[in-house]
Amino acid sequence: MHRIYANELETLRDCVETCNYCLESCLEEHDVKMMVDCIRLDRECAAICSFLAEAMTRDSAFVPELARACAVVCKACAQECEKHKHAHCQECARVCVECASMCDRLAA
Repeated sequence: MHRIYANELETLRDCVETCNYCLESCLEEHDVKMMVDCIRLDRECAAICSFLAEAMTRDSAFVPELARACAVVCKACAQECEKHKHAHCQECARVCVECASMCDRLAA
């Protein structure tokens, strides 16, 4: 089953890495308090993407349901990141939108 999800696993890995990078970069911004929601959503998004990837490698019967939840979190993270002008936030928003789209397809 792992090979069947190869592209999806790569998308999820990219999202985890990008969210973690955004989270760490947000912590370095001048006004960290303004970045709190972004930091929290980056953390949530990375966590659910990681969990979905694990479920996929186990060939879990819950992949569609987990993908649906993952799409919701990815979309929320993208919407928050889009509010900030920082390059790391803009890149995170782009990657989260791609991941949410992939998750929507998996959930269908």
